[in-house]
Amino acid sequence: MEYRIRTAVPADEARIRELFLEMLRTIYHTNDVKGYGDEDLDRFWRKSLDRIYVAEDDQVVAFLSVEFHHDPINHIYLDDFSVTAAYRHKGIGSALIRAAETYAEQIGSRGVILHVEKTNTSALRFYERSGYSVFRDDGQRFLLKKDIMSMLCEALQEKDIINTLNRRLLFKKNSLSIQVKRHIVIGKMRSNSID
Repeated sequence: MEYRIRTAVPADEARIRELFLEMLRTIYHTNDVKGYGDEDLDRFWRKSLDRIYVAEDDQVVAFLSVEFHHDPINHIYLDDFSVTAAYRHKGIGSALIRAAETYAEQIGSRGVILHVEKTNTSALRFYERSGYSVFRDDGQRFLLKKDIMSMLCEALQEKDIINTLNRRLLFKKNSLSIQVKRHIVIGKMRSNSID
């Protein structure tokens, strides 16, 4: 499966509306849901710091809306997030989150926050695996947060893990080489002492 992450354009609006309804039906376990109002997505098509990221295969299969806020500090709020059922558990959600986090870093955001319904336990686990933690209990939802320093530390930690693994592999290779040489030397010494 090939997909790409990109910033949404107005031509994606109809598909984003469909995915939003799918998300609501999944979360609330009912078909009795209301989608976006007529002008709810207009702000994303204007030149602003708000944007929507989409994952596209042959068509848009997922989206994540990102809002920039100034109060109390510069941060982004991940609002609506939907991956169509056939494309879940394939890394698309993680790719969209990474795109939003990269964007947050680029625009000087101090952190990323989002809400998750308490009943949506699979989404809560997904966000926790992605480095988010519960910041506040808002009744039926949790407010989760991830600060930029955590995101930078994760990136550095990933790099450190890769470097550590490479060093361990090199050490094991060198250690194995030393052990082989030692066995050869000991073997020669034993054969010389037998002769």
